[in-house]
Amino acid sequence: MFKQDGTVEQDIDSAFDELGVTPDATEREVKAAWRRLVSQWHPDRNSSAAAVVKMQRLNRAFEAIRQAGFRQPGPSATTGGARPDDHATADRNASGPPSRTIQRRVRLTLEEAAFGCTRVLRGKVTEDCSACEGAGHRVLGGHCPQCHGSGATWQRPWFGWIATRAECDSCHGSGIARQVCAACGGNGKAATQRYKVTVRFPHGVRDGDLLSVDGRHGKPDSPPGDLSIRVEVRQHALLKLDQEGTVLCDLPVDGFMWIANRSVPVPTLDGLQSMQLQRDQLSYRLKGQGFPVERRGPRGDQIVTLSPIFPERMTTDQQILLDQLIATTSGPDAKSLDERLRGWNEALRAWKRGIRSRG
Repeated sequence: MFKQDGTVEQDIDSAFDELGVTPDATEREVKAAWRRLVSQWHPDRNSSAAAVVKMQRLNRAFEAIRQAGFRQPGPSATTGGARPDDHATADRNASGPPSRTIQRRVRLTLEEAAFGCTRVLRGKVTEDCSACEGAGHRVLGGHCPQCHGSGATWQRPWFGWIATRAECDSCHGSGIARQVCAACGGNGKAATQRYKVTVRFPHGVRDGDLLSVDGRHGKPDSPPGDLSIRVEVRQHALLKLDQEGTVLCDLPVDGFMWIANRSVPVPTLDGLQSMQLQRDQLSYRLKGQGFPVERRGPRGDQIVTLSPIFPERMTTDQQILLDQLIATTSGPDAKSLDERLRGWNEALRAWKRGIRSRG
């Protein structure tokens, strides 16, 4: 609690307990805990009867810790060892200001992910005011001169004799003297910063990959921090990708073209390619036409699986053509292209002759 002259009388240990931080907490950690609790208990957001009292206790605890002195961060307070693909924030150095990380998502086509691409990313960032650490005001300490530390004032209506209790406009119910931040005008936010950065995506990035891009290059439009970019690969309309880097294509083809060993166009990551069909083959492997097996690595293969499609109902002309085709391979004088079918037909005719002779 505070004495009449505004000096701190509250036990410092209970002040840390009030804010929910340990006695070795740094200034940044204490301020973060105080802002979090204030946003929860401020009378503007919390209509409970205990909100005003709780706000006074929080402000007194913060002022007690501030006057006692904040702990200075040591080497253990920085985060190191972050790899380029780690989803982590690391300080640039122990003495400089911490570098914030801006989260972005970028959607790529399967072709862009396979061969790599360049994207220009634009955005805007609004950070907390550095002068007041986002609080919108500066705590002066001592009782608020307008409400004398009570956090409320009495207002007499235009008509009537009964005065009503209202939140103090000067301290917003905290009871602690404070001053509106001149840098941000009390909103706790700095001016919005717009940025533009060119990002090169290497070939072979996968859906869900995290890429880190260094920011703050000193250019006027540089981002105010590092970028952590999560890659999203769009689903392809004709191709699928497995975990081994193999591209899969289920290709329906005209059954008659398959029988006739014709060539058909096949979609690949490089575009349409002509593929020669074989009527005794339904699966084809296109070497080196797949996705990179690993980032910046060689490409895998593409597997094409055929599904020959025949008409459900034949037209009269198709029936005539089929009969003519059958006659060239199934008649007694036909020279079948397949020795198995010829042997079968000969055995069948011999069997029929045997039945007639026994009859």
